[in-house]
Amino acid sequence: MLKDSLQSKHLILASQSPRRQELLAALGVDFEVHLKPIDESYPDGLAPFEIAEFIAMKKAAAFVPELKDNEVLITGDTLVFKENMALGKPTDATDAKRMLKLLSGTSHKVISSICVTTSMQQWVTHDTATVYFRNFTENEMDHYIKTFRPFDKAGAYGIQEWIGHVALEKLEGSYNTVMGLPTQKLYDLLLKV
Repeated sequence: MLKDSLQSKHLILASQSPRRQELLAALGVDFEVHLKPIDESYPDGLAPFEIAEFIAMKKAAAFVPELKDNEVLITGDTLVFKENMALGKPTDATDAKRMLKLLSGTSHKVISSICVTTSMQQWVTHDTATVYFRNFTENEMDHYIKTFRPFDKAGAYGIQEWIGHVALEKLEGSYNTVMGLPTQKLYDLLLKV
């Protein structure tokens, strides 16, 4: 159904995330991946969801001048928040372990934004999920960091990886949102196109 409604459109995903690419492909649409380096800084004073939406729109802005009439651009951002403190991508193994210690035995929020842009219009939204982890042992954290190298993931973890299989106690919200693409929200936005 979605593929039919987008028949005359050329879909572009501006993300190098294999998780986002996999989730978009699962919607049954054809798309290309285009990348540009983006400064992901944001102004102070924004609420957590506003940060995620701001960065998604900032990523889109880099492509807008070149968008053709039949092109639909998808950008997004995923942030992990522990008590309103944003946990970005870890800089190294020490930073990853610091983040995992913060998340161990407690809950945190994951906010994934999605921005759909055409040459004429733009829609942006977000989804929030709450993730509950059991306590991690030192050995578990070390094993995860060494084996999976989660340096490209907000909060230093991927829910679909080993750590999610062994430590996820409860999830309130969408699993796909935690993976980085709120597909139900994206589907609704693409139907508007």
